[in-house]
Amino acid sequence: MAADAKPRASLSVLDGVALMVGIVVGIGIFRTPPLVAANVGSETAFILVWLLGGLAVLIGAMCYAELAAAHPNVGGEYHFLRRAFGRQVALLFAWARCTVIQPGAIAAVAFVYGDYAQQILPLGTIGPALHAGLAIALLTVLNMIGTVQSKAFQIVFTALTLGAVASVVVAGFFAAPVSAAPPGAEGAGPAGALGMAMVFVLLTYGGWNEAAYMSGELRDVRRAMIRVLVYGTAVIVITYTAVNLSFLALLGLEGLRATDAPAAAVMRGTAGEAGVLVLSLIVCCAALSTINGTVFTGARAYYALGRDVPQLPGVGDWDGRGETPKNGLLVQGAIALALVVLGAVTRDGFQAMVDYTAPVFWLFMLLVSLSLFVLRRSEPDRERPFEVPLYPVLPALFALTCAGLLYSSLVYTGNGALVGVGVLVAGLPLLLLKPPSGVQQPAE
Repeated sequence: MAADAKPRASLSVLDGVALMVGIVVGIGIFRTPPLVAANVGSETAFILVWLLGGLAVLIGAMCYAELAAAHPNVGGEYHFLRRAFGRQVALLFAWARCTVIQPGAIAAVAFVYGDYAQQILPLGTIGPALHAGLAIALLTVLNMIGTVQSKAFQIVFTALTLGAVASVVVAGFFAAPVSAAPPGAEGAGPAGALGMAMVFVLLTYGGWNEAAYMSGELRDVRRAMIRVLVYGTAVIVITYTAVNLSFLALLGLEGLRATDAPAAAVMRGTAGEAGVLVLSLIVCCAALSTINGTVFTGARAYYALGRDVPQLPGVGDWDGRGETPKNGLLVQGAIALALVVLGAVTRDGFQAMVDYTAPVFWLFMLLVSLSLFVLRRSEPDRERPFEVPLYPVLPALFALTCAGLLYSSLVYTGNGALVGVGVLVAGLPLLLLKPPSGVQQPAE
């Protein structure tokens, strides 16, 4: 491995869109619609909150596009925070991303993959955890082999996921409608509806920000990044809207509130019990696509941290042959597997991982949103190939959204949130480490 090798611009706009869509369009759309339906008062409001969520993502994507086009770097958010707030804030973020945010997200999706893979290939009482660990291990190895192989896998599985989701949409529109749920499955009142519904909607849209970690490897990044983010967001919003319209067509709002698995109801109504197997395959494809994309982007943060902290030997090495941060992938995979073991001993591994990651994730998303304001002021002459329209209104809306979700994730999550915050605090000694000799600011 060439320790002095550096990332090369090898990703196209199609590669970037496939990674972004593959990360976002995962298992959330099969779990959260009933929770959203329970917090709205009408079918119109149900669809509107999904569209509002898409608008929030688009605003956030434009903020990220400005940051990534003006400051392209494989470190993504780590690089933005370092330029805006300094090395210590960036180091704390890198610690949080490497120990909480990224491996927790990988483990959460792997648990869902394990639950559905167990339906296809049972492996005993601990089968779901075994499937989850195996998926993480194999996709980590694939990414270590090389970027070319990883992105090819991503394109194929993103296409399979979108095709499979399309089958659910078609089934929902053409299956015989299910009788309405009995009276009493009412939604929340107007005061509480929008806030709680948006929490679940934005959880389902989560992952779009991972595109920032491609900025050091996108060809013609100053123009390509906005295309990746806008095209990717459009595909995701259209997909989610179509899926939810199909749920309403088959189940109605009351029926949607009354089920925990709307996609299963759709497939069962179309193909009987054989539809359950089809659904398992759909979710497995979506989960594998999400895991692979998250493994790909997550390892770039380990690389950035290793470049900035000489006390972490080898983590900042780049494998020039495979065009990948091989050591970063190894560390990330090991932490994610450890979280799978931890989650396996809890009652609900997926929920434990969501609780573990949410507060820390939204804290740093808020800081990234604020970095746009800081960099506009501190670097006024910086070339910005793309600028967020209606500045500062849209970035301020994005920051307020992040602040609201940080509050919700602290108030409404379980004990896993305290563990995640505790791990973040455990990283504070990193701030005492000295930077590499002669390095004051990250290279572009």
